Amino acid sequence: MTSTAVRSEQDNGERLLAGDIRALRKARRLTLAEIALKLGRSVGWVSQVERGLSVPSLGDLRNFAELFGVPLSLFFSHDVPAEKERGVVVRAGSRRSLGTSESGLVEELLSPDLGGSFEMLRSVFAPGAELKTEARRPTEEAGYVASGTFEIEIGGVWHRLDEGDSFRFEGKPFRWRNPGAEPAVVIWVVSPPVY
Repeated sequence: MTSTAVRSEQDNGERLLAGDIRALRKARRLTLAEIALKLGRSVGWVSQVERGLSVPSLGDLRNFAELFGVPLSLFFSHDVPAEKERGVVVRAGSRRSLGTSESGLVEELLSPDLGGSFEMLRSVFAPGAELKTEARRPTEEAGYVASGTFEIEIGGVWHRLDEGDSFRFEGKPFRWRNPGAEPAVVIWVVSPPVY
């Protein structure tokens, strides 16, 4: 690969990172000034990061991850797609992985990026894994159980779902668990994006 091609790929990766940071800020309805204040940085610097003009350090990325409540790995798993596929196609081997097997939940981003009005995830819940504490997000969410058995509590009511079943809820508290002996795979859609 020529040095020009390497630089072009780096530039594309930096643009993807910049777009993700901007999308995360907007999804959380935060202003540039609020982000700058929370990070101890200038509004100009945050704006430059979001436009791909400045590249945040590893420490800065850790701070962004903590502020947005996302895993740091989200910012590092950019496989730069071919120009004609950018923002449109995600290849199976190029999905961004979120979470760890120790948590009992591993998610892959199926959406090309965090821009847009929703994100789509492939969530794999390990046998016996569960979210013990209720979560609540200002989002509309839907899921389709691709395999396994999955239980979800929405607004205080538990629902047992098997392969082929689906669900949807908006702004309600929820918890989940996999009561089965096999992993449960759920295709999950969230609007607006939270990762």
